[in-house]
Amino acid sequence: MSTLFKLENARIGWERETIISGLNLTIQAGEHWALVGPTGSGKSLLLSVLAEKRSILGGTFQAIPARKDIELVASDFSFNRNVAATATFYQQRFNSYASEESPTVWEVLQEQVKPAGTVDAHSVELPPLAYNEAYLQEIATQLRVSHLLDRHVTSLSNGETRRTLLTRSFLRKPKVLILDNPFVGLDVASRASLHEILQHIAESGTTLIMVAPPSDIPAVITHVLLLPEGKPLLRKNYVSHNPENEQKVIHLPEPLTGQEAFSYAIRMRQISIRYGETQVLDGVNWEVKRGEKWALLGPNGSGKSTLLSLITGDNPQAYANDFDLFDRKRGTGESIWDIKKKIGFVSPELHLYFPRDQNVWKVIASGLFDTMGLFRVLKPEHTAYLEEYIKAFELEAIKEKRLAQLSTGQQRLVLLARALVKNPPLLILDEPCQGLDTEQMLRFRDTVNAIGEHPDRTLVYVSHYTEEIPSCVNRTIRLNQGKVVERV
Repeated sequence: MSTLFKLENARIGWERETIISGLNLTIQAGEHWALVGPTGSGKSLLLSVLAEKRSILGGTFQAIPARKDIELVASDFSFNRNVAATATFYQQRFNSYASEESPTVWEVLQEQVKPAGTVDAHSVELPPLAYNEAYLQEIATQLRVSHLLDRHVTSLSNGETRRTLLTRSFLRKPKVLILDNPFVGLDVASRASLHEILQHIAESGTTLIMVAPPSDIPAVITHVLLLPEGKPLLRKNYVSHNPENEQKVIHLPEPLTGQEAFSYAIRMRQISIRYGETQVLDGVNWEVKRGEKWALLGPNGSGKSTLLSLITGDNPQAYANDFDLFDRKRGTGESIWDIKKKIGFVSPELHLYFPRDQNVWKVIASGLFDTMGLFRVLKPEHTAYLEEYIKAFELEAIKEKRLAQLSTGQQRLVLLARALVKNPPLLILDEPCQGLDTEQMLRFRDTVNAIGEHPDRTLVYVSHYTEEIPSCVNRTIRLNQGKVVERV
């Protein structure tokens, strides 16, 4: 076997801070590697080094393949931000105009994307097609995206976007395919499909290197690298630690304020949302009483995020629908900020759109005021409360760091703390554990469970992993193709 990558006594980190030290690693052609370790252990950093997107801080690194033969598959939301330029800000993915003006999957794969703001499509001179059409159709069929070629990228579900990104990279015939948490946010069927696709890619001769949780490591993986210690193991010798029975609840300080009285957090009547010819929500009725704990479930593309966007005030079609929030009919004079101050909200995209130059303590403190960053002087009682809060989440060591300096998992943990800090009457957690390691997930789940045991706390929890859902959740609404198919 030939050597693809070699690191000797390598030191890897953010700016001048070392995360991984003394790493010795050789990756050979024909091997397939998974990187595992706790949040902040340097997994994504090492992927960036292997993809030649980041330099090491010390030691030596050799990448034998040419850079053009190494593909780092983009994350879903950075893909939309960089390629689908009409979907660059948070609310716009719920805007029908953005969906219709964004490029199609075919245009992205053939590198025919028009510049943002193009008014006259005929005035743009595009490069030749990137691939022979027969070859494109062959690969699209193999990776199960042939039926998506005419779809706009902003209309794709998580699973569809993930397969599109894989196709985009695989078309280039890379020797090495690098993936950062490719299973994040996928439902059960999409995860199974992705396992099969990765098996096919590996059998084609492409080397796979990925970050993946222990529960989702594909069967094709031959080697596992444990970080941050940098211990390489054959897959058959790897046994993951299972802390399922460990109870590690975060004990939060007493909140500064109480909650307003209301009978129903949400009352929806025949909610319907359509983008062009696509019916995203179809006649949804749903009531959430004060103190109820709901799981909002359904496969990728079933309409869950669109339904939540109506509640959080991010969807422009809210005014065309009939629903109440906190006993008040939507569209009767309340501002979007009147709504948001009563809701603690976390979503998979939020950490990508939050100002990244803010310190961790300022990010958490901004949750007290529903701002995207801290822009005011804290009162003494706020400062004291915040110190207790940061200590409860065990974030003291990183509280002065900028959000940009943290790993994805650390950023999500900080934004989870931000969502809880104001003691909101309604807590909406949309796949909140993406990017957290297993121990952090269990700790957060048990913390939400402890918080949710309060009879006045109202909770809506979205996840594709049943083990993440707190036991306090005792109601379920399930969507499929925009319709309610189960309510218990």
